[in-house]
Amino acid sequence: MISSDIHTIKNLPLFHGIEENELVSMLQCLAPKTYEYNKDQCIVNSGERLDKFGIILEGEAAVSKEDIDGNRVILSVVKKGDLFGEMLVFSSCDICPVTVRAQSSCKVLFLTNSSLITRCGNMCSCHTTLLQNFLEILSNKGLMLNTKVKYLSIKSIRGKVASYILDQYSRTKSTTVTLPLNRSRLADFLNVSRPSMSREICKMRDEGIIDFHLSTFKIKDIEALKSFCE
Repeated sequence: MISSDIHTIKNLPLFHGIEENELVSMLQCLAPKTYEYNKDQCIVNSGERLDKFGIILEGEAAVSKEDIDGNRVILSVVKKGDLFGEMLVFSSCDICPVTVRAQSSCKVLFLTNSSLITRCGNMCSCHTTLLQNFLEILSNKGLMLNTKVKYLSIKSIRGKVASYILDQYSRTKSTTVTLPLNRSRLADFLNVSRPSMSREICKMRDEGIIDFHLSTFKIKDIEALKSFCE
């Protein structure tokens, strides 16, 4: 099964800079496994012991956490090439603190933590490249979590929505952006109620600040958006 996915795997950020022939040899040492999941199927449960991390080969999944009242907060959405469970690789804790659930039909490749940390018996030079790529991904994930904290620290719903739209704008440099989350998942991500968020978005449209159709938003007054984030 791994051989049929080799073209996809070699283009993943984790394996950047590794030639295909080197990758085939290294995968024999790493002994990864792939699994397929249906939409809404749980991939990893919060509280589960985890000695491996996953890489999305196809589809996407939501990483979420529940508070003591049972309210779910989406921490991130992982898509093709993204990792989950990687924070536990170098940790002394092996209990997964989050739930990972398929948002669509998806295929996941799993690598055991020990396979990543321990150099293979063949002493492959590409294993060093693999570790460097992993640490870069880990650092970028830490920066992303800082952004998540920023959203949660903003008190007003309008401020949260404005900040999120502006972050999407900063990535594309286009005043027309397509949000990667639907309304329900965006509300979970921003930790607000969906009806309240939808009302605020409609108010912003009526005030001429934004326009939207489904998940596509057009920024009409960028300075107004910035003022809500202050």
